[in-house]
Amino acid sequence: MSNSTIETDRDFQELADPYRRELLAHCYRMLGSMHDAEDLVQETYLRAWRSYENFEGRSSLRTWLYRIATNVCLTAIDQRGNRPMPSGLGAPSDEPERPVVASPEVPWLEPVPDTVLGADAADPATIVAARESTRLAFVAALQHLPAKQRVVLILRDVLKWRAAEVAELLDTSTAAVNSALQRARAQLEENQPLRDELVEPTDPAQREFLERYAKAFEDADITGLIELFKKDVIWEMPPHLDWFVGAENVVQLIRTQCAPSPGDIRMVPSAANGQPAFGLYMRGDDGVHRAYQLQVISITDEGVAHVSAFFDTSLYPLFGLPEELPAEL
Repeated sequence: MSNSTIETDRDFQELADPYRRELLAHCYRMLGSMHDAEDLVQETYLRAWRSYENFEGRSSLRTWLYRIATNVCLTAIDQRGNRPMPSGLGAPSDEPERPVVASPEVPWLEPVPDTVLGADAADPATIVAARESTRLAFVAALQHLPAKQRVVLILRDVLKWRAAEVAELLDTSTAAVNSALQRARAQLEENQPLRDELVEPTDPAQREFLERYAKAFEDADITGLIELFKKDVIWEMPPHLDWFVGAENVVQLIRTQCAPSPGDIRMVPSAANGQPAFGLYMRGDDGVHRAYQLQVISITDEGVAHVSAFFDTSLYPLFGLPEELPAEL
């Protein structure tokens, strides 16, 4: 390997690496999967490294990397399809006592740790914008958009690209970009009813509320959860197709299909998609609490409005959560 090649590689790494985390967030918005996003960022950097000698600097390196990442994501969407949530596939169930049906073959939407948001911690406005653009409901709504509408909305409304830049990337006209953006915004409004109601994670009262929520599960005070839920709370739990609306239905679901006793459940706080989350651990016959589900929670002034309980425990390491909890002293 020549010295010039080594210098080129070193230059590329030093200049491109600072954008890795925000590109990861971009690919996650596009694909709805942290695992897929990590693969696609690797593919993006591989393609960029191979082409770096031909990069002429007509745009910024950041814009160039986003162009490559977006095209990689579009190819992946064509090959892999969209990642839905159960509430996007059919009507809610009104039979919480009936065994729920799992569908592991569906490529379900995945939550993402807050640590990959790529926000500037010194800029509160940037943090809020990053949080809004990675909320679970927002990413789930994106999955209902055609791939190119998804690109247009993310690049224009999240990343604040100019319409002409998006048109160049998609090889289309500015008018077509503006039209696609209007359609995408209209459909997104229909799929985000909670957007303006959500309580921010920094709300001082939220910590106490979340402690009450966790304690209700750990004490098996399932009836007490009704006080914490909105009347029309939504509960869904990939990979199960069934989802439920209403506090009474959700409580009956937990009571009949989980039937916990005090001490069976332990809740470990976390954060996902700019929202509070919990790793829920269930005690086995040997007394060991093992990973069971990852709950991502939406809270409004009226209480818990939406719980997305992911049963894919392979997500736990992404959130720094252990597979088992040590015995309590």
